[in-house]
Amino acid sequence: MATVAHMAATPPAGSDDSTKKLLPWLVAVAFFMQSLDTTILNTAVPAIAKAMDVTPLSVKSVLASYTLSLAVFIPISGWMADRFGTRRVFAAAIGLFTLGSMLCGLSTNIDMLVACRILQGAGGAMMMPVGRMTLARTYDKADLVRAMSFVAIPSLVGPMIGPVAGGLIITYLHWSVVFFVNIPVGLLGLYFVRRYLPDYREQQTHPLDIAGLVMFGGGIALLSYVLEVFGENTLTGPQMLGLLALAAVLLAGYGIRATLTAFPLLNLSLFRIRTFRAAVSGGFFTRLGLGGIPFLFPLLYQIGLGFSPIQSGLLVLPQAVASIGLKTFMPAILARLGYRNVLVGNTIVVGLLIMSFATVGIDTPVWRIVVQAFILGFFTSMQYTSMNTLVYADVSGSQTSGASTIAATGQQLAISFGVAGASLIAAVFVPPGLHSHPSAMIHGVQQAFLVLGVLTILSSVVFMELKKDDGDAISRHDRPHAEAEG
Repeated sequence: MATVAHMAATPPAGSDDSTKKLLPWLVAVAFFMQSLDTTILNTAVPAIAKAMDVTPLSVKSVLASYTLSLAVFIPISGWMADRFGTRRVFAAAIGLFTLGSMLCGLSTNIDMLVACRILQGAGGAMMMPVGRMTLARTYDKADLVRAMSFVAIPSLVGPMIGPVAGGLIITYLHWSVVFFVNIPVGLLGLYFVRRYLPDYREQQTHPLDIAGLVMFGGGIALLSYVLEVFGENTLTGPQMLGLLALAAVLLAGYGIRATLTAFPLLNLSLFRIRTFRAAVSGGFFTRLGLGGIPFLFPLLYQIGLGFSPIQSGLLVLPQAVASIGLKTFMPAILARLGYRNVLVGNTIVVGLLIMSFATVGIDTPVWRIVVQAFILGFFTSMQYTSMNTLVYADVSGSQTSGASTIAATGQQLAISFGVAGASLIAAVFVPPGLHSHPSAMIHGVQQAFLVLGVLTILSSVVFMELKKDDGDAISRHDRPHAEAEG
């Protein structure tokens, strides 16, 4: 069934003026809840490991399962909104995220926590895409950039507040409060969604590519699972090879299906566009290195160096401050140097900065850690902004939704693999009985920084296919997509 462009819109209970005033706040609060949850949990990793009697490196599955769930469910968020309406889907997203948060806080073992994080991720996957879609359909182009920029603020503020808030909660309360803080925000959000969110939906929608969803989701889930259990002796070598082969078959099958079906889950034909291909592929490999860093820092600071959770959170804060500070200079930097020069050179710099944390040890002064974190935050923000905006450089208006879906899916998938990979590398260098030993943890994390840094540097090769003038059409314009970090 062909997609019909005509769209039905049911107005919310409030007036149009009140909707336009409150809608950005509503979406921003939902984004803030999601951003805060992601960053606040990193600081709680050692405490959760202790409470559930597992090694700190084993908690990687709690982080990776959430981002993996995002990667699986983001591709269907647009179809869900078109089919069932933005109001119903956005409310369901907040409801699932809030329910998942409550169940996470009530979890009594690591397996239950992972299952609840998957449920939480299913809700989170629909929040951001559907929220942006609602804004795009409510505001005209003259006001859309301002609205999008406003709702992107939580993605910058969340990383500032999250680590410190996590440290305070772990120090003075129970680790479960990390998840319970989402409940009142979620309930309030549900009320305002019903009252103020417009309900846009298509009169007719194309069929959902269920077979594609099964093949794509199953393939990446198997890959993530093998990464997580590798080195833990829970599977034999032949079993892991068998799972990898099955994952490869599923993903290859999806690639073939995507070229044959009229409405694929992910429109892979977009990879024929050079700037899109470089941004998504290069971004994927770059985020493999960057994605594991938030997981490694609390292990280094709390277990290795003996800092308190609050101190650990404060040491992460300079990254977020630098990230916000860069936003003023980013358009001028891109306009002057161009995307190719920025992405090739900056990727190498980011890789070297990641490797520099391999020099952090028990005798490293705090001021030096703060300076390194600030500089890393500055160049990481430049990397994310450049990659995120380049995605849309040469895609047409009708391709924007598909491009955004692929970019967001690849982003979350890379972060999931990055967390699992960082934990795997550290585990190789930390003997099983010494996961709580400071010097052993420092050594393992240092080796992980070196490997992730080298991987990031190698990813700069992907950006070398760009031409000097690629992205010039948008380097002097602020796009709404450019604001979100990660």
